[in-house]
Amino acid sequence: MPLATVHTRAASGLDADAVTVEVQLTGGEFGTSIVGLTETAVKEASFRVRGAMRHAGFTLPTGHIIAHLAPADVKKSGGRFDLPIAIGILAASEQIPSHQLDQYEFVGELALSGELRSVPSILPTARAAQRAGRMLVAPCASATEAALVPDLVVFGAPDLLAVCAHLAAREPLPPVPPARRATTDAGDDLIDVRGQPHARRALEVAAAGHHNLLFIGPPGTGKSMLANRLTSVLPPLNDDEALDVATVASISGRRFDAAREWGVRPFRAPHHTASNIALVGCQFGKKMGPNTKK
Repeated sequence: MPLATVHTRAASGLDADAVTVEVQLTGGEFGTSIVGLTETAVKEASFRVRGAMRHAGFTLPTGHIIAHLAPADVKKSGGRFDLPIAIGILAASEQIPSHQLDQYEFVGELALSGELRSVPSILPTARAAQRAGRMLVAPCASATEAALVPDLVVFGAPDLLAVCAHLAAREPLPPVPPARRATTDAGDDLIDVRGQPHARRALEVAAAGHHNLLFIGPPGTGKSMLANRLTSVLPPLNDDEALDVATVASISGRRFDAAREWGVRPFRAPHHTASNIALVGCQFGKKMGPNTKK
């Protein structure tokens, strides 16, 4: 029975667990079974994959298709597994070559038209692919963000047909160029502050020694204004720190603008009435009981 293996990743916070998509074509009733601790969105990939393959002009294999997402004890969610499942089916049915699949990792959600849609939490996937020594194939909308990872070859593909043409060496996809550091103004500068000598000195000492800092005072005395300018006396982020900041933005679902934010230290100003959940996130906040002290 034909069998193909494709590499991908499951999102897991700041990490991305390795997932191997094993696709086997068997006899029997026509249909697709996707197994391996999958959520509903992953199980529904069979409909999206078949629609995308049909629209791209590929032949749907007869008989039953089994797609096993290993390891079986790692939870899989979202539409990121559409592309690797489709590649596995096409490779198992010998519609595309399979001898180079081990060099790539694939991630992307498929539209019924075959178009590739962006996926959340792409940076942990890209960092894991770089550590594994593989190239990454991702949707065009996610590829620019994935290219923030140094020493990683990223290919941005608009649709399923473009990925298959690349694997067949008919129309190779161009690698996405690596990101450059932001050149725009990082924000407010401490040099603009007039007066406040003690507060300015506290900021300089905290920045020099990487100390924590607490401002106490009535509203309107300049606490937020001063805190906002702390980043202007800190050194620029190194590559590892910049990548960590971008990864947090990636898993939060916020689009990271490399042209403005890459290498720039972030600053957040939550309101003083913010709750525990608003400060630390819903998942952690739900575990905090009503009697938990702030």
